[in-house]
Amino acid sequence: MLKSLGWLLLLLLLNIPVQAQRYVIADQDAAGPGGSGMTSLLVLLQSPDVKVLGITVVTGDGWRDPEVAHALRLLEIIGRTDVRVYAGALGPLVRTQEWTALADQMYGRSTYKGAWGNVLGDDTMPEGKPTTKAAEEDAAHFMIRMVHQYPHRVTIYAAGPLTNVALAVSLDSQFAELAQELVVMGGSLNPQTEAAEWSTDPRHEFNFWFDPEAASIVLKARWPKISVTTIDASLTTRLEPEVLDGLANSKAVAAQYVVRYTRRPVTINYLWDELAAAAWLDPSIITRERFVYMDVNIDHGANYGDTLTYTDNTRPKITLQKVHAQMDVDLPRLQQLLIRLLCSETPKQ
Repeated sequence: MLKSLGWLLLLLLLNIPVQAQRYVIADQDAAGPGGSGMTSLLVLLQSPDVKVLGITVVTGDGWRDPEVAHALRLLEIIGRTDVRVYAGALGPLVRTQEWTALADQMYGRSTYKGAWGNVLGDDTMPEGKPTTKAAEEDAAHFMIRMVHQYPHRVTIYAAGPLTNVALAVSLDSQFAELAQELVVMGGSLNPQTEAAEWSTDPRHEFNFWFDPEAASIVLKARWPKISVTTIDASLTTRLEPEVLDGLANSKAVAAQYVVRYTRRPVTINYLWDELAAAAWLDPSIITRERFVYMDVNIDHGANYGDTLTYTDNTRPKITLQKVHAQMDVDLPRLQQLLIRLLCSETPKQ
């Protein structure tokens, strides 16, 4: 404590500006162990200037309850059990697994279904089961409480389906405008790829697709700022073997966790959620963006869940918000940030 105060006094005497601590709620489909969701949580937790107020969990890539367990265990491994985990929505607002199965027959098979491709309640825990428990408070009410406690200071980082955030928006009309900003990993415009998931459906993206109504509610809310990490940007990133080799040489707990639980071959690992977190920490990582109105198709047809975008001249006469749609990335800068944070000693707060 005294050492920290000494550094603060030195900075003030030298007239060096002190960076204010940044507050964030990490809303995540925390499938694990390892993977993009868990590594993105580490990016936020490893940043010394960031206070993670809590981790809110939503069904997406995996089911909520196993995800809660993976998030709890991650916090135990890195020694950050001061951060609480809050269980959120078990499933989407409207879309159901049964309807989606019928839609596959009518409109063509979905390439990726997230939790619906897994067994409900699968509790396999290669990293060991947690001894800590999730908070009693639910995710949406926790989010609302935090933006009222720290008005205009809390970033909502949403890297899974937007169900929890939509519930908070629906419960409290002030929620969005009391936040500092919204950071989303989601949406797709026109990714340059031959991957089957997007080559014939470039507006498809899993987080929006899994809960289209939630995404539409969230994108229409009155946030001071919305940044969206699109598929277009994400597909330009990978966890290159050289990055993993750099982490393997570190004794830091975070680096060793990523090395141990990263799927092989590493070239299949796009930095989906890590990019959204890193770009919030360092906006210069994004080299190109589009400032567009964004919504999600909620018509229950072949394009249900697709990303919709408009310009000032083409937008419909409904309330829409403009978003900073991230389109391209400074990959070396992103990789350097990830290595630096993950190879650092975990901050104690």
